[in-house]
Amino acid sequence: MGATLPPLAPAERAGRHRLPWPTMRLRLFLLSTVGMLVLITGCSGSDAPDAPLAAPPPEPVTITVPATAQPINPTEPIVVQVSGGTLDKVAVTDPAGKPLTGGFAPDSKTWTSNQPLAFDTEYTVTAQAVDLALRVTDQTFTVDTINPTLAYANVVPAPNFVADVGIGVGQPMVFEFTKPVVNKAEVQKHLVITSDPPQPGAWYWTDDMNVHYRGPEYWKPGTKLHIEANVFGLDLGNGVFGAENNAADYTVHDSWIAKADGATKVLTVFHNGAQVNSMPMSLGSPGNPSHEGPHVISERAHSVIMDSCTYGVCKGDPNYYREEVFLNLRISYDGEFVHSAPWSVGEQGNANVSHGCVNLAPDNAQWMFDHFGIGDVVEISNSGGPRLPVWDRYGDWEVPWEQWQAGNA
Repeated sequence: MGATLPPLAPAERAGRHRLPWPTMRLRLFLLSTVGMLVLITGCSGSDAPDAPLAAPPPEPVTITVPATAQPINPTEPIVVQVSGGTLDKVAVTDPAGKPLTGGFAPDSKTWTSNQPLAFDTEYTVTAQAVDLALRVTDQTFTVDTINPTLAYANVVPAPNFVADVGIGVGQPMVFEFTKPVVNKAEVQKHLVITSDPPQPGAWYWTDDMNVHYRGPEYWKPGTKLHIEANVFGLDLGNGVFGAENNAADYTVHDSWIAKADGATKVLTVFHNGAQVNSMPMSLGSPGNPSHEGPHVISERAHSVIMDSCTYGVCKGDPNYYREEVFLNLRISYDGEFVHSAPWSVGEQGNANVSHGCVNLAPDNAQWMFDHFGIGDVVEISNSGGPRLPVWDRYGDWEVPWEQWQAGNA
């Protein structure tokens, strides 16, 4: 409550004596001062000091690994994230304890692996985070990768098989998958080929498991070829995924082309475009005509057992045969070879009497075996037979370039 001044004496109340001005001024000052104190005290409402504002609670530290929800493709990285702090340590290991490498983002709120994972593998993730109050949070997760059916993209021919001798000018570049491919167009986006000197070319599926690459013409001698199938983790369709990437390098050797003319019964040989040999030969008989068109040598074998029962002509049939044949150059998968045929020397140059092969005298067969190899070409004409099917190993050159270039994925 407010303070009051002392009461006036009776004489003062009666007005007999007036207070001196200095005294009156002092009393007015005291009165105004006390009133102000009363006013200030009344406005405060309390004698206690104001309480300080409370600090908001710290954000909780949360570590997450989104990939734990379901198995992931091994091409996807493992990502560790944190909120409410920063990542201090992250370790990812496979079941054998081998670490997976990775790196932190500049703000240390994310860690991402930077090397491929493996299929059907459980990875252990241990992460440590720290908040602004230096409180530490540790957490452990597991990440699984998918376990699909896998297919390999093999290169044909095997690069080490021809590393010392190179390949012929007719050899297509081939990826042979171990499982049928459904998503052919997508797979082709992941196939790479370079040629030196540069030459045009295109991919073409000869069946569901084989994709070939060739140009409008044979390769130039001396060409360097590099091919890649970057299909690791790629969805090939129907639950099949690429098992791994693959790549190969080839060198094209000199041009060796033999022209087998069924009308003249002569095999003429050209080396780098120049004729170097000719020899009498016999093609398939009218009942077993050789396929026409360019054939590409896919195998060389000094000795082969040729058995007609492999294509349905078995013992008891007058046309049955089973014989060891020498100096063999395979030119199709349905049994056509260039080989030594001493039994038909009398007909060579005069009549076509074979079961579809190019029959040569032993000395001529030896010469061919010594000079021709994988990827070299034997062009058959005037045989009376059908064109070599594109799927018959290397029937690639039977497909017109316009059709081949358009593709069939």
